[in-house]
Amino acid sequence: MARLCTGLQPQVCERTAAGFAEVLRRLSAPLQVAVAGRIKSGKSTLVNALIGRRVAPTDVGECTRLVTRFQYGTVDRVEVVFHDGAKQAVPFDSDGGIPADLGVDIDTVSHLEAYLTNAVLRDLTVIDTPGLGSLDAASVARTEELLGTRQEAADAELDPVSRNAVAGAEAVLYVVTQGVRADDEHALAAFTAATASREAGPVNAIAVLNKADTIEPGSVEGAGGDVWKAASLLAEKQAQLLKPRVADVLPVIGLLAETAESGAFTAADAEALRGLAKLDEATRETMLMSADLFTTWECDVPAGTRSRLLERMDLYGIRCALEAIDAEPDITAGALRRRLRDASGLASVLGRLDTVFRARADGIKAAAALASVTALAHASGDPGERQRVHDAIEVLLAKPEAHQLRVLEALTLVAAGAVAMPPDLTEEVMRVGSSNDVAEQLGLPGRSRQELTDYALERANWWRSFSSFGATPAQSRIAHVVHRAYFLIWQQLRSG
Repeated sequence: MARLCTGLQPQVCERTAAGFAEVLRRLSAPLQVAVAGRIKSGKSTLVNALIGRRVAPTDVGECTRLVTRFQYGTVDRVEVVFHDGAKQAVPFDSDGGIPADLGVDIDTVSHLEAYLTNAVLRDLTVIDTPGLGSLDAASVARTEELLGTRQEAADAELDPVSRNAVAGAEAVLYVVTQGVRADDEHALAAFTAATASREAGPVNAIAVLNKADTIEPGSVEGAGGDVWKAASLLAEKQAQLLKPRVADVLPVIGLLAETAESGAFTAADAEALRGLAKLDEATRETMLMSADLFTTWECDVPAGTRSRLLERMDLYGIRCALEAIDAEPDITAGALRRRLRDASGLASVLGRLDTVFRARADGIKAAAALASVTALAHASGDPGERQRVHDAIEVLLAKPEAHQLRVLEALTLVAAGAVAMPPDLTEEVMRVGSSNDVAEQLGLPGRSRQELTDYALERANWWRSFSSFGATPAQSRIAHVVHRAYFLIWQQLRSG
């Protein structure tokens, strides 16, 4: 895609060439993932957990009303970017986070750029967004512009700085809590990349059920009184509501993940928990009944220390820690922190970020770039220019290494319902397009190379037949793509 844009720039008008320059910039940058969701869904807390540092403000303040882009930098710094493109550096607060008060007129601010010397951000730019459903209309507008949910935002002429920052996401991590609402589904359905206008789907969107520890187990059938089981079952139900817009819905406890991952859990916290573990069972259970009882009950652990534990871990995290100490009285503070991290569900979220986003970042960015280039050509008033771009794209897509773009396009069309397929074939298209692992693509994990080779050829032949007999014209286009995907897998297995 980069070579295509570079080669076309001298052959198109100045405006189209400028668009190609922006596409090239995006191709060379890390994948940009927006963390979005309703207000108070715990987005910023989850951002901190993903980054491994308490840097995004989580209390309601002027900074939570702004889009903030967290990206890699050789020096930690925060820049306020104004609507006119001007920038102003501001210092981090005493705790190492973005200051609650920026000292500027918030209405003149486009967004914030936070640069961190953090390895996580080398290949992933994380964009924290204001919440949908905020009482602040300006914050809602910023988020809706980022998600592409307002038609007027899509049509408006944004200044380049705002356009790049506010609508710069190529993928989305969508945060829900206990109930999926209509605007959650609407936001996901309308999610578009700034230069791509591609709907969200399993290629570029996953969701998390945050605050899983607040779910009442008795309210979820089959949970058996277990909080995490209840959260997992509820996540599965929400996945059915949000799919095919998302690849998955995963339960997570953002607060516990942030505390465990950001260094907020200290040796002093571990010692305080050891003190609580020594209390008799009746006292412990009484204190864990509510936040008020936990902080006001008379015991040897100071009330201020307990308030800190509650703020960092909530009652569920405290209970998990006490159970770990009961099972292993000599457990170290580091091992206890790792137990809390495991209990938060963060590992599963990071794993899905790797498989859905990181492992396919080039494909996601290239697919977004392809859509951008196509849109730029369509917007051109020169028929010859449009034809030159069209011809160059066709040459590119004919190459075997570019077939992933066809697969991602087919997957998105099927997932969005733009091309109706029988349920079993829809599932197969999703499987082939949603993984880079050959065994997973074929749905045959653990099978021998020969079995995988034979099956790939069998399915290639089946999809070729389906494309010619029984498929609608739209289905036939999808079938051709899937046939070639299986054929390329077969070639890869034979030559490997």
